[in-house]
Amino acid sequence: TNMIGTASIDTTCTIWDIQKEQNKAQLIAHDEEVYDIAFTSRQKDVFATAGADGSVRMFDLRQLERSTIIFDGAENSKQALLRLDWNKQDPNFLAIVSMNSSKTLILDQRIPLRPYAELNGHMGCVNAVAWAPQSSCHVCSVAEDSQALIWELSAVPRCIDEPILAYKADSCVNQLQWSTA
Repeated sequence: TNMIGTASIDTTCTIWDIQKEQNKAQLIAHDEEVYDIAFTSRQKDVFATAGADGSVRMFDLRQLERSTIIFDGAENSKQALLRLDWNKQDPNFLAIVSMNSSKTLILDQRIPLRPYAELNGHMGCVNAVAWAPQSSCHVCSVAEDSQALIWELSAVPRCIDEPILAYKADSCVNQLQWSTA
């Protein structure tokens, strides 16, 4: 598709049509700042947002008058949500990161409002998360503890205590990207 989405601190997100060089939609996505936006890999019209209000909301460009709240952090002390990423192989799953938290939460959109799994391997705040492009059960998280941890989730909902791989950097890790090659 030829669309990009932007998340803004003014509570809105905007979807831009690149070919037509115009704004396709702008909507109030959250009650507070919107920190991240991500499209599903399987449905070109579906995207999710994460915000300072502690919620993850799912939108469909074909029905923008409503959204689905997948997760509401108000139940969990309303921590602002900093990052989210859709599973590339199974669009039912998302990974989210709260601001100033050492945990990564896995959400299943079919079971809204509750984390499907919780990954607790970092000793510092998690900065980013990304699903493996070739696997539906592998996700990587990076943090201020200078680590990149790869988790294998095929046994979920069993508790996942340890990552299957851990890489140690020389300093804080701020972002990651899986290669598709």
